Amino acid sequence: MPINETLSQYSDYSYTTATAIYVLALMFTLFEQGFGARGRLAAERSKQRVRELVGAGGPPSATVTPGEPPREIGRPERIGRMGAALLVLAALLHLTAIVLRGLAVHRAPWGNMYEYGMATTFIAVLTWIVILRKFPVRHLTGFLLTPVVILMFINGTMLYTTAAPVQPALQSYWLIIHVSAAIIGSGVFLVPGVASVLYLFRSAHDDNPAKFAKFGPKLPTADVLDRIAYRTTIFAFPVFTFGVLCGAVWAEAAWGRFWGWDPKETVAFVAWVVYAAYLHSRATAGWRGKRAAIINIVGFSATVFNLFFVNLVTSGLHSYAGG
Repeated sequence: MPINETLSQYSDYSYTTATAIYVLALMFTLFEQGFGARGRLAAERSKQRVRELVGAGGPPSATVTPGEPPREIGRPERIGRMGAALLVLAALLHLTAIVLRGLAVHRAPWGNMYEYGMATTFIAVLTWIVILRKFPVRHLTGFLLTPVVILMFINGTMLYTTAAPVQPALQSYWLIIHVSAAIIGSGVFLVPGVASVLYLFRSAHDDNPAKFAKFGPKLPTADVLDRIAYRTTIFAFPVFTFGVLCGAVWAEAAWGRFWGWDPKETVAFVAWVVYAAYLHSRATAGWRGKRAAIINIVGFSATVFNLFFVNLVTSGLHSYAGG
């Protein structure tokens, strides 16, 4: 079927607009983080509530005090709420761009690196929106949006590809199964990476209040950041594992071997090993805190490198995905 150029153009417009609104949401939420007291107060309320529940024999995971009296909302928090609203609006436009791209090309909209990056960054944002409903971390949104905006800019400039049919090697049902699993796993992995970086800042401040004296207290407790990192990683890892296994099956069907140490395969395997080590160390050795956060950050770095930069600096069997 011929490419629908009109829908493709509208998809590009939606993507560009979503990126611009993400930038606004980034600025608004960083303003709340920098000038608002919400982060510090939410963290202290969370810590106090955990102490009360543990003392009463309740679960230590509760973070909100039911029936808490309302308090005055300052300008930074109002701007933060506007940033959260902009985040949702941009996510809707982001999703619209993906759907229109798929309708324009009459296939799953992740047949090249531009489409893959567009879908992966959307999953990262969607994951964060879900996190916002579970934890009082709205003021941290800017830290998640920073890598998302950077990656979307790189994706829309260096990796942009006009709408076109996929190459014969990708004309398979495995495109839907393997690539969608890789998208979900990689997108969700961006969230624990950011949470682990912030964990190190908070932990350093807890160990020495003189370090990051202005920034550290506005972060949630180290326990909250650790739980965000762990819960998102434990969700993404089996999905990512499924994607890697499906990729091996597809490779055997397409290229006659399950594994060829292609650059993208190699970095994906490195990331898988790092995340497996993170979950294994927590489950068996009880590793928590800084060591676990550092492992997660290494996995985050490998994921981002594999997501975009492998295709910018290397060539391999996956290079056809660039166009």
